[in-house]
Amino acid sequence: MGRVKSRPRKDAGFTLIEAVVGIALVAVAVLGLAQMFTLSVMNNLRSDRITTAAFLAQQRLDSLRNLTLAELTAFAQNGSVDLNGDSTPDLLNDELIDLNLDNHNDYRLITQVTQPSAGTFNIQVMVFTPEQFKYARSELVASPDTHRVRANLSTVISRAF
Repeated sequence: MGRVKSRPRKDAGFTLIEAVVGIALVAVAVLGLAQMFTLSVMNNLRSDRITTAAFLAQQRLDSLRNLTLAELTAFAQNGSVDLNGDSTPDLLNDELIDLNLDNHNDYRLITQVTQPSAGTFNIQVMVFTPEQFKYARSELVASPDTHRVRANLSTVISRAF
């Protein structure tokens, strides 16, 4: 009888080392994607805050443009103005804003109004996030960029006598 030649046996499947290396490579790729996802979420939140702050600043500028000469002068001198005569200031030069009415203030709106000449007003509106609530108004106005201002808009309003 003849001998039967045995063929070399091919091992099917992966070794333990190959499986561990494959898992490690997949884990590194997934961790990289997770970091990218976290970074994009943080950037979206930051962008949302800046957009909302710019909207609030523009809204304040628009409301100041609608004031009369007497109301603008009162606001420049007193830091507030009562528009409807109920003895409660309707516009303040430093106020906290709760946008979503959850009893937590979301933004700090600071309005700086100076009157360089009769009938002319320089307006600067700055919007800060809650991290800056603890600082004095004068400190925020003096160095807004140091305190990470989210919106900083300026304009000039002129009124005839």
